[in-house]
Amino acid sequence: QLQLVESGGGLVQPGGSLTLSCTPSQGSLAYSTIGWFRQAPGREMSWLSYISSGGTAVDLADSVKERFATSRDNAKNTVYLRLFALKPEDTGIYYCAAGQGLPRSSDGYSLWGRGTQVTVSS
Repeated sequence: QLQLVESGGGLVQPGGSLTLSCTPSQGSLAYSTIGWFRQAPGREMSWLSYISSGGTAVDLADSVKERFATSRDNAKNTVYLRLFALKPEDTGIYYCAAGQGLPRSSDGYSLWGRGTQVTVSS
């Protein structure tokens, strides 16, 4: 069964950058829209971005679109979320998820990874 695995999280200072990766444990991501979500401490999970299966449709939440970017390399079976100019409020667990269409809510995704922790602190 296809499962998703996030990697690339860690501790970073404010203003720093990280690149998160989402890969499948088996199978291919090539036919799925991949979304990224964040679960900040004490807050509800929030949608951050999606990228369509072919990479032609991309969208990011207004709160992060100036600082985050998503891309995919289907040849490497990997989707990326690049985080720039990180702030302490970006701290949280980052999840990737697979779905169809162009969903901006968790309801639109059927397969989730276990998340990777990002901590922004000096």
